[in-house]
Amino acid sequence: MVLEALAAPGGDAAHAELLRQWGSSEVWRLSYGLRSVIVKRGTDGQADEAGAYERFVVPLELPAPELIYRERDAEAGVLVLADAGRVTLEQEPSAEGFLAAAELVARIRSKPVAGSSEFPPERVKELADRIGRIDFDLSPLTEALAGLHRDAPTAVVHGDFVPKNLVTDGSRWTAIDWPGAYLAPHLSDLFTLIRDAEALGHDRAAIVAHYIDAAGTDPALVERQLLVGGGCFFLVALRFVMEEGLRTVPESVDWIDGLLSELADVVGALS
Repeated sequence: MVLEALAAPGGDAAHAELLRQWGSSEVWRLSYGLRSVIVKRGTDGQADEAGAYERFVVPLELPAPELIYRERDAEAGVLVLADAGRVTLEQEPSAEGFLAAAELVARIRSKPVAGSSEFPPERVKELADRIGRIDFDLSPLTEALAGLHRDAPTAVVHGDFVPKNLVTDGSRWTAIDWPGAYLAPHLSDLFTLIRDAEALGHDRAAIVAHYIDAAGTDPALVERQLLVGGGCFFLVALRFVMEEGLRTVPESVDWIDGLLSELADVVGALS
């Protein structure tokens, strides 16, 4: 099907390499002749990545792989994407790579968007109710998120801006895996990038400063956006584990306590 859509040579001339496989998605590199593409099949929350391309990636010209072909049925979605590179930031977690990724966040957030935030303050309670495991007061997060809706612009949030989803071809960096994208005024993308960088021993201050310089924004506002973004990220991650991950990624049960602890730390910092 994919080869036919691309007018590629016969199947015996193609080589398929499995790059990633989770309970709700699998990703392949399909090589034929001198060309290669990425083929992604997703179910559940991964099934409609093409929707994010239609809403955000294509009209805003975001730094994502070009969408070549799409197909969707009742159970799954299939995308064929341009091959943006063979090395991820997870594979080569250099300081330069994390700085380049901070520039990507600034570039994504520089795009003016139409429409209102899709993570309003009341969503904090909605997600907490769906998670059902939070036994501490989330009002500092709700109040801080409300403040950001007054003080910061709404922009695209990638939603899973982590090293495995940042790819380079040796000259430029690209963000992949967009099904969780939405609009909000917080900086969860920069928060998750820094979270992974610090775990590897990289300097938080350098990454934040690089983002501030690239975005031309207020440092105090960025620190608020980071904390609120962290809280929102942990809520979304916990919701995923409780409603989907326990079924599609059984080992995600081991993530729950750590995510709850980190959420409590962020809320405490906002108090």
